[in-house]
Amino acid sequence: MQFTRSLLAAATVALAAGVSPATAKPFKWAGSSDIQTMDIHSQNSALGNGIHAAVYESLVMFNSRTLKVEPLLATSWQQVSPTQMRLKLRQGVKFSDGSAMTADDVVYSLQRAMSKTSTYAIYTQGMDRIAKVDGETIDIFLKNPNPVLLNQLTELRVMSRAWAEKHNSVEPKDIKSKEETYSHRHAMGTGPFVLKEWVPDQKIVFTANPHWWNAGKVDGNVTEITYTPIKSEATRIAALLSGEVDLVRDTSIQDLARIKANPQLKVMEMVENRTVYLALDQFRDELPGSNIKGKNPLKDLRVRKALYQAIDSATLQRVTMRGLSKPTGAIVSPLVNGWTEAVDKRLPFDANGAKALLAEAGYKDGFEVDFACSNNAIIQDEELCQAITSMWSRIGVRAKLRTLPAVTYYPIAQRHEASIALLSWGVPTFDAMYTLQSLARTKTTGADGSYNLGRYSNDRMDYIVDRAKTETDLPVRNRLLTEALQLHNDTVAHIPLHNQMLAWAMKKNVELVQRPDNRIDWRLIRVN
Repeated sequence: MQFTRSLLAAATVALAAGVSPATAKPFKWAGSSDIQTMDIHSQNSALGNGIHAAVYESLVMFNSRTLKVEPLLATSWQQVSPTQMRLKLRQGVKFSDGSAMTADDVVYSLQRAMSKTSTYAIYTQGMDRIAKVDGETIDIFLKNPNPVLLNQLTELRVMSRAWAEKHNSVEPKDIKSKEETYSHRHAMGTGPFVLKEWVPDQKIVFTANPHWWNAGKVDGNVTEITYTPIKSEATRIAALLSGEVDLVRDTSIQDLARIKANPQLKVMEMVENRTVYLALDQFRDELPGSNIKGKNPLKDLRVRKALYQAIDSATLQRVTMRGLSKPTGAIVSPLVNGWTEAVDKRLPFDANGAKALLAEAGYKDGFEVDFACSNNAIIQDEELCQAITSMWSRIGVRAKLRTLPAVTYYPIAQRHEASIALLSWGVPTFDAMYTLQSLARTKTTGADGSYNLGRYSNDRMDYIVDRAKTETDLPVRNRLLTEALQLHNDTVAHIPLHNQMLAWAMKKNVELVQRPDNRIDWRLIRVN
């Protein structure tokens, strides 16, 4: 009897997903780290946002194949005035508990993203207020014109107001606080899947949403998804080789040749829309732990250029990254609006020139500096930092390297406790404003300088960024973005290293679309 009930339950889930029980498939995948929260407005992170999209949907989305903005929970939109956008909502949409999604839910969700405990201010940039017009329509009123509002809306997902109120989760969980809310561990959205179970650092399990409005209209046939965070590269690959998982997204470079030679497996590769870079403390008057007292060498442009030019990017690409990187001089990838070939040009590798710059700045004997690095968040992160430390030692800079797991490392970096930090930055809006406002504008409140961990500050940069926020003449705006990217280079606001290469390893029977933002489109997965 128990076996019969299990078969019936499996058939029910399959039918709800719009696929026949015979073709319904589970999908298991692994990555290097876990998400920090299931709350969709609590912690803006690439991994979390991608996983949240299995359960929660946004008003619009980037098409996985064309990367063009297309309707999702909104079916159409109209620019009523330069500071007012009207969106028509899709009708018949239900949350996974069967309750109807309403205009009130959408208004509430956008307002929730704007709250003090949300870290999504970069996506609510320019919003003044959200208003319900009628049961099918909402208006977004802006403080100033915003030419990339639709791009921002792709990352703002919709939550049930009634569910949030019932579970005391009206405000997002404060990610800096240890206090937990119901929305931190639980989820309830309109998306293709339902959160069944989350055991932090062990697994996340999703099952098909029986009330999904788009069931049966997409290519996928997966009815259950299990994600396993596996820190060890060797263990991740072993799980793929043994058949325990269907896909490994964070594939170890050293195992790629072996995987490609396996007739049961395949690898999908592309340049990721993510730049790996070094943030430098340009704020403190004295660097903690340095042998230089009473001043901060990193405030000197000549020192920053010396550190930059001491890095042999070709060797990093060939040896450390084994070809799976694209050296860059820009803080954004070529997929990002505002990028040009000119701003992508790196300063030349020149160890002797770097030594001369240090001597000119008054540090002919070099100096000691703290250098913090993750060891499981960026491809080859620990190896990159070790190689860079060695390169700097040749010009007399003695970097005191410490490597830490992501869960410990990122809070340290966000508290500005590292003099130099290895970081990476993706651009989910595919527009340079997202990077420039977050990383290069002077840190104030909200989105401005929200991840400017070196606390770089430049008046001209602030002027350009603030003007580009509201510039609706697109050619003029693009010139502003390019000027800001060049200024970033000229002042060595950060030291760009490379754009990552994605390498997804999977079983031959898995079909999906690889996206340059390293997102999996849950609707399009097929296991044959």
